[in-house]
Amino acid sequence: MQIIISPAKQMQVDTDACACNVPQFLERTKLLLEAMRQMSLSELQKLWACNDALAQQNYERIQNMRLERNLTPAVLAYVGLQYTHMGPRVLERDAWEYVCKHLRILSGFYGLLRAADGVVPYRLEMQARLAAAGSKNLYQFWGRSLYDALTAEDKVLLNLASKEYSKAVEPYLTDDVRFVTCIFGCAKPDGGYKVKATEAKMARGSMVRWCAEHNAQSPEDVQGFDVYGYRYRPELSSDNEFVFVK
Repeated sequence: MQIIISPAKQMQVDTDACACNVPQFLERTKLLLEAMRQMSLSELQKLWACNDALAQQNYERIQNMRLERNLTPAVLAYVGLQYTHMGPRVLERDAWEYVCKHLRILSGFYGLLRAADGVVPYRLEMQARLAAAGSKNLYQFWGRSLYDALTAEDKVLLNLASKEYSKAVEPYLTDDVRFVTCIFGCAKPDGGYKVKATEAKMARGSMVRWCAEHNAQSPEDVQGFDVYGYRYRPELSSDNEFVFVK
């Protein structure tokens, strides 16, 4: 089973954490970097949809970016609620090895990352309309390559990614691949539930940690997830959509 998650916009550098692997699609990443280097500051700011300060910071990053130097393991590089609640820095050895084996991060810039793949800070969301290598956007640029890479390793995918990122995989699903999406909601008086974005991000990170600590090997194993009061609700779930409500 492979677990797929989204990246985070904010990143940090920690070159002393551990040895890094080479990202699988690094040569493709270089094409995206070159495409962005051909753009002006104002064009990049529009692409990134950010304020002046962030645009300037990331513009300078692009001009000086070296994809093989000063690397941080991907799962330690991203900063956000999901990663905070995953707590990769404080995982026990067995749990860390589980994350390195089973976790995959979908990225607009790097395509697909393992936990220990070496990355540098960047800004490029999957939904960004970056034209590169004859493609009009990143979904077209990556095509089915991310799906093919995932399913070459395992035919069972546990989806903890946001829609923006899972859309890079879902259109290519075939009948021989099991794709299970986990949904985290808060209970409503009528017996239903409501998904709150902030709490869902926290739950996704906690689910990764729970899987690592419990050595989850199949989607059915994750039905025991009970962090923060969440409980699996079979009556709201299906074979390919697991609903957890608190």
